[in-house]
Amino acid sequence: MRKRAWIALGVLAALIAGGAAFADLAWRSLHAELPIPAEGAWLEVSSGTPLRRVTAELAQRNLLEHPFLLDVYARWRGDATRIRAGEYQLLPGLTPLSLVEKLVSGQVYLHQLTIVEGWRFADLLAAIRTNTAIRAGSLDGTQIMAELGEPGMHPEGEFFPDTYFFPRGTTDLELLRTAHQAMRDHLAKAWDSRDQDTQLRDPYEALILASIIEKETALPSERKLISGVFQQRLKRGMRLQTDPTVIYGIGETYDGNLRRQDLERDTPYNTYTRAGLPPTPIALPGNASLEAAVQPQATDALYFVATGRGDGSHTFSATLEEHDRAVRDYLRRLHAPGQ
Repeated sequence: MRKRAWIALGVLAALIAGGAAFADLAWRSLHAELPIPAEGAWLEVSSGTPLRRVTAELAQRNLLEHPFLLDVYARWRGDATRIRAGEYQLLPGLTPLSLVEKLVSGQVYLHQLTIVEGWRFADLLAAIRTNTAIRAGSLDGTQIMAELGEPGMHPEGEFFPDTYFFPRGTTDLELLRTAHQAMRDHLAKAWDSRDQDTQLRDPYEALILASIIEKETALPSERKLISGVFQQRLKRGMRLQTDPTVIYGIGETYDGNLRRQDLERDTPYNTYTRAGLPPTPIALPGNASLEAAVQPQATDALYFVATGRGDGSHTFSATLEEHDRAVRDYLRRLHAPGQ
């Protein structure tokens, strides 16, 4: 009996020692940083993929040394069936434990798209369709607005310029819906803060004017003053006579040169031949232009022209005579030697 007892004690001690060694190995393995290269690595998890398949892939890519230990730990925690599908960026410093946490919490990599102030809707659509992380369809502007619940609405100006973050596989309509709602929200806020004597009748007219200000303005400090000029012209029944609307009306055939014949050719967007605002926005205005449209700077100026100094500034004039002098100054600078 004594011999058997000693054998049993030996076996027990061996089991304890083995268990302790295994526990130590498991602890060190689960807390050790994964051998991820400095530039990082990517992991794509499809919907319904079990954790064991993910750990097997990482082991095959030499990014996980003991996949079995991680599988056991995740099953014990109940995390093995809770991982979320998506695209994950794995960066140096990640451990097996933090990897499971990342997969369970769905910390997928977010791609981004920046909608630039002053873009046209066509520019936005082109950017979306060249972004490989977006699932883009082939709907045109009319169809897109119908899908967004705005049938008959012209798409120009309806999407707020900003940087948007999204996971791979986001559809174009999902992204556009977010940007459209953002524009609705910013426009409503701007309209609520409008000057009470504004010449604009409704938020859509504010959006139209904001788009013109966006295309006319290179200097933020001039936005509200340019808005003031346009509001003065609207108040007096004068034509806006702004080149960006003419260019928009020309469309894809515009070659970069605005000629006299272009100013004289009537289109719905030619503010030299037609009074009032054009029928729709001509670009995607940012928040500063929205605010400028509804909060114009008080001015007696009715005209403005580029100074030609190269800084985007304008000369503002209250009379046609002053404006004609400013135009001559601009042309003189434009044709000066070295220009």
